[in-house]
Amino acid sequence: MLYIHPDECVDCGACEPVCPVEAIYYEDDTPEVWEVYYRVNVEFFDKVGSPGGAAKVGAYDFDHPIVAELPPMA
Repeated sequence: MLYIHPDECVDCGACEPVCPVEAIYYEDDTPEVWEVYYRVNVEFFDKVGSPGGAAKVGAYDFDHPIVAELPPMA
């Protein structure tokens, strides 16, 4: 999963066209069924802090527990 830092996101929409599962929504427009993933993003960055963008740190070797329990996508 790619995580979006809720405090660093500036709502530019650049991530929307590259999301492979069309899961990008503005916070107020997030469907109820996906609202848990907002909390997942917040909690993920509570753990890693504010890296200032993925390019600075690369990939992490762990996921939020909710994401880690999901079956792999083909």
